[in-house]
Amino acid sequence: MRCCFKMAAATTPWPVHAESDSRRGRLVVLEGIDGCGKSTQLQALAAWLPDSGLLEPGAEVRLTREPGGTALGQALRELLLHPPGGAAPETSAELLLYAADRAQHVQQVIEPALAAGHWVLSDRFSGSTAAYQGYGRGLPLATIAQLEQIATGGLQPDLTLWLDLPLPEACRRRGHRPADRIEAAGDAFLARVHQGFARLAAERGWQPIAAAEPPQAVTAACQQVLWRCLQSQPTGASGA
Repeated sequence: MRCCFKMAAATTPWPVHAESDSRRGRLVVLEGIDGCGKSTQLQALAAWLPDSGLLEPGAEVRLTREPGGTALGQALRELLLHPPGGAAPETSAELLLYAADRAQHVQQVIEPALAAGHWVLSDRFSGSTAAYQGYGRGLPLATIAQLEQIATGGLQPDLTLWLDLPLPEACRRRGHRPADRIEAAGDAFLARVHQGFARLAAERGWQPIAAAEPPQAVTAACQQVLWRCLQSQPTGASGA
């Protein structure tokens, strides 16, 4: 077993499904507000998984993110988070750009990796769109759900970890770092997003992780959840 951080190439049609679920890999998603430690915990899980006993022989670990997990996604990420003057998308356009990023991401990166039996660890997935554009921006959740179905082709994570960090601590961690366009929407917006994540976690069966704890404790909690939920779970059995 080895850990590989390169993105998978799009070599098969979309959506792709292996003949047997036992041959497919796992999709594990970390969700939460900015500053909750997703990137740190993804790196820690990627280092731990190859020797954890959870991976099938020959399986690799692929790290990715949304937006920005593909070349198109990286261009969309810059447009969404750091748009040049006059190019900031309106709310509905913002939603559609995130959906476009996800469709490309699923087709080019996630599905081919899962079909090859690899594990994909993603920094954000469809839950973030529901939290930010739904609860945060106030766009209809039913519309967001329709776009999610189109963009993902019905793909759902095997496991979603919600790194639950109180908003004041998230702001403290950000410190004096310049805010991107989403962060700059203000504290009231971010409070709605945080509340949205809490509701989504309860509705979708996400696993909550107390992200205010020291990083090593958060890592240990993530590892325990993966062991408990994925050591004998059929692929695709968990909530999105």
